[in-house]
Amino acid sequence: MKAIDHNRLDKIVSDARKAADTRAEGYRERALKIYPWICGRCAREFTTANLRELTVHHRNHNHDDNPSDGSNWELLCLYCHDNEHQKQIEADRGYTDGNSPRGGGATHNPFAALQGMLKNKS
Repeated sequence: MKAIDHNRLDKIVSDARKAADTRAEGYRERALKIYPWICGRCAREFTTANLRELTVHHRNHNHDDNPSDGSNWELLCLYCHDNEHQKQIEADRGYTDGNSPRGGGATHNPFAALQGMLKNKS
C-alpha cells in the first residue's frame, strides 16, 4: 500500500480553500455594489457595522455561476440564508413541508368521535 503524503494533501486543501475564498470575495464585493444592503427575505437592513451578517445566496445553488449582472445572486441575512439551504436539503430528501415525507399525510383524526362523546356527557 502506498504511503499517504500528508504535506501534499495539506497543500491541496489549502490551495482549494484559498481559491474558494478568492472566488467568494469577488462575487460578494460585486453583489454588495449592485444590490442594496437589505435581506431579500426578511427585509432586515444592514450597515457597515453588521455587514458581515449579510451573505450572497446563489439562486440556482451553483457557486461557480457568477454572471457579472448578478442575476444568480440575492443578498440574504445569515438566518434566511441558512433557512433557504435547509429548505433545499429537505426537498432533496423528499420532504415537502418540512415535516412529512412526500406522498404521506395523516389519515387518523383523533377528534373524530369528540362530538359524540360531548353529547353523551350532557
